[in-house]
Amino acid sequence: MKFRRKPRETVDINLASLIDVVFILLLFFVVTTTFTRETQLRVELPEAVSATPPPDSELKQLDITISAEGVYSVNNHLLPKSDLATLMDAVQKESAGDTNLPLSISADGKTPHQAVVTAMDAAGKLGFSHLRMTTVEAQSKP
Repeated sequence: MKFRRKPRETVDINLASLIDVVFILLLFFVVTTTFTRETQLRVELPEAVSATPPPDSELKQLDITISAEGVYSVNNHLLPKSDLATLMDAVQKESAGDTNLPLSISADGKTPHQAVVTAMDAAGKLGFSHLRMTTVEAQSKP
């Protein structure tokens, strides 16, 4: 006896609607996700309890001094403007192009952080590699 076979139906899954649903879910998660930043980090700044003074063999060095208001002076010459270009010009003039000179940055304790970063940026852009931050010795606690 011979049975008839039913013709097989081709089963297709419509992927277009599935892709649409996946993209809508992706869009939903992207829009509703919140990114938190840790803004309340507790930072304890280091103190310089003991430090070695620079050797006297360094005849010439550059000193960038920053006041509490963010005013710069290079080797005790007050700069007319407190911006990156003026600071870079003054450091270039004082160093006469010698980037091997040690560069010292002295900033007041109340100096805005941006002023110190600007001084470091100027030194980096000019190619100085010997950079020193000056501090005062911390008082010992009895």
